[in-house]
Amino acid sequence: MRTDFQTIKVERRDGDILLVTLHRPDASNAMNTQMGLDLVELFEGFSTDIEGLRAVILTGHGDKAFCAGGDLKQRNGMTDEAWQAQHLVFERMLRALLGCPIPLIGAINGAAYGGGCEIAAALDFVYASTNARFALTEVTLGIMPGGGGTQNLPRAVGERRAKELILSGQPFSAAEAEQWGLVNRVLPPGELLEATFAIAHRIAANGPISVRQAKQAIHRGLQMSLADGLAFEIEAYNRLVPTADRREGVLAFNERRKPNFQGK
Repeated sequence: MRTDFQTIKVERRDGDILLVTLHRPDASNAMNTQMGLDLVELFEGFSTDIEGLRAVILTGHGDKAFCAGGDLKQRNGMTDEAWQAQHLVFERMLRALLGCPIPLIGAINGAAYGGGCEIAAALDFVYASTNARFALTEVTLGIMPGGGGTQNLPRAVGERRAKELILSGQPFSAAEAEQWGLVNRVLPPGELLEATFAIAHRIAANGPISVRQAKQAIHRGLQMSLADGLAFEIEAYNRLVPTADRREGVLAFNERRKPNFQGK
């Protein structure tokens, strides 16, 4: 796995957890074309090889911003064609994040505006620091959310709340984001990464195939009718029955020890 990217830092921790940090400190970690390409390359690679990873944490550099959204300095003066070409990169990035086969957890350490808020909404779940703030401000610029904001935010906070936030461009706090369902936990800035790693470790200790199958069943099932979702769940479940991990889990329970899951 490549780790020498221009706009993100990639660090493997404890063997099976990957910490990905958006790293454009002079631009509040705003997304430029290169950041989109870097995230595409990293996350599309997981579609063919997860390299033994069991969880990914996504955060931003520093303590002020997770991601300030699209880099408007780079976009200033762009032709329509150049703007749309860049946005195709961002669209591909969103699909790569949504398609990540292993749990993708956000540690939102500051402002998550525009595309930064859209990234947060696309993750499996999110922890945030008390100083984090969120907003989808696109309509204040004469555009609209185009990185999944109109789809993922309503799924997290409900249609009426999403309409209020998107149509007004109004910022909201980490506490409000937690109350409305976008954020799972709010923590002091100094405790954010520690808590996020703690839940990542807890996930990583479980059966890796089980976790991946459960993640897919939840995500895809919510896009189906209940009957189709139940059928999809059983298909996902049945793929676990012949695995060595399933046998190891039951054996470990009966032997009163922790299971040694191998992802097989």
